[in-house]
Amino acid sequence: MLLEAFGSFLQLLYLAMLVLAVVALVFAVTAREDAYRAADKQKKSFWLIILGITVFVNLVIPILFLQIAGVIASIVFMVDVKPALKAVSGGGGGRRGGSSSDGPYGPYNGGL
Repeated sequence: MLLEAFGSFLQLLYLAMLVLAVVALVFAVTAREDAYRAADKQKKSFWLIILGITVFVNLVIPILFLQIAGVIASIVFMVDVKPALKAVSGGGGGRRGGSSSDGPYGPYNGGL
């Protein structure tokens, strides 16, 4: 029973690693090539190759060492590269913080 639970946990862990790699790959594919250069990150082709290999390893040849390396690459992309690409591309999902009365130099206080 304990071994079955551990096996189920490992399957969930493998699934989580695959989902993380696929999500990172989708973000890498959808980002513009010039955004990588503007953010001073590795080329888009570099990240597509690394993340593509990660997805392939997770799907076809589940070797734990390669999967861990792929998870590290996926985490680096999601934590470092993706926010830099969003900042350069102007993607932020609309207003970030502040109120609707904020002007270009800060909040409008009614002339006080």
